[in-house]
Amino acid sequence: MRVLLALLKKEFRQIRRNRVLAMMIVMLPVIQLTILPLAADYELKHIKLGIIDDDHSTLSQELTNKIMSSGYFNLVDVGQSYTQGLEQIERDKVDLLLEIPSQFSQNLHKKGTESLSISANAINGVKANVGSVYLTQILQSYNVEMLHKLIPETMYANSGAILTSSRYLFNDNLKYPPFMVPGILALLVTMIGGYMSSLNVVKEKEMGTIEQINVSPIKKYQFILGKLIPFLIIGFVVFSIGLFIVARGVYGIVPRGSYLLIYSYLFIYLIAILGFGLLLSSFAETQQQSMSITFFFMMIFILMSGLFTPIQSMPEWAQWIAAFNPVTYFIKVMRMVVLKGSTFMDIRRYYLIMVAFGIVLNTLAIWRYKKTID
Repeated sequence: MRVLLALLKKEFRQIRRNRVLAMMIVMLPVIQLTILPLAADYELKHIKLGIIDDDHSTLSQELTNKIMSSGYFNLVDVGQSYTQGLEQIERDKVDLLLEIPSQFSQNLHKKGTESLSISANAINGVKANVGSVYLTQILQSYNVEMLHKLIPETMYANSGAILTSSRYLFNDNLKYPPFMVPGILALLVTMIGGYMSSLNVVKEKEMGTIEQINVSPIKKYQFILGKLIPFLIIGFVVFSIGLFIVARGVYGIVPRGSYLLIYSYLFIYLIAILGFGLLLSSFAETQQQSMSITFFFMMIFILMSGLFTPIQSMPEWAQWIAAFNPVTYFIKVMRMVVLKGSTFMDIRRYYLIMVAFGIVLNTLAIWRYKKTID
């Protein structure tokens, strides 16, 4: 026990003396958690829209005004013909092109129906798809308004129209910060655990102190615990700052579930990810090598965690990789507890998975440490 306490005292002294490291551990995650949710917003705005109005009627003007009042589109002058509009799409000057035919208002009054043409610049598939959905929804809303105007009230009341209403659960206003902040907080804790623990061990190799530790009566597990516990505590501190100061203070996000449930899962997760960082450090001799190896895995963890892309929409082989990604489960648990208020029974399966990650990764870290320094 005395040996372990001595190791912990040494680790905390090294961290305290390195002021740059202390700032990186505390300040950078806070800044990232504050900025990234605002930047990582799936809601598209300022979509460049071109409208070819061949009708020039009151109804076509009303439709144009309704589209522009939505706030999602910026109207771009594309000329007076559909051909000119297509040329603007080819030059990436326009994202969407809407053509209103010349008999638009006349057909609405006589036939009660008319078709509009939407052309989308699909080089950016996401913007083309989402922009088309936005525009279609506005057109459908306008269509309902026209039905009220064009069909007599008595006929409309007896027409058997199906009325729908939507209710958004767990995120009433469809805001993205409540969705993104828990996931980004999970990533920041992952980077601290993976990067810092890996670099810390490799630094011992570069300084030569690892050889002194090897000839001392320190046991293998004591060395691992001495490297794991300080960053476990730091991970808790950073997570708490992000959860209470940034998430709650800046974005007003208050978890609907239990704080005890969040922190108990965080404890298991940090043990697993710190074990992963210690395992990676056994394959590197310099800090530069360690950063390169860790960066490679962190990119995979981030891109295949379900933070930006739903895992269900990935190819089957990618879903298998995501299943072996510990970040996937932490992000899922964070969103379930913070947004839905899930209980232990709801996430018990993810507890077992993370315990398995912790056992396997730390066992491998101890095994690799023993193999490389004896």
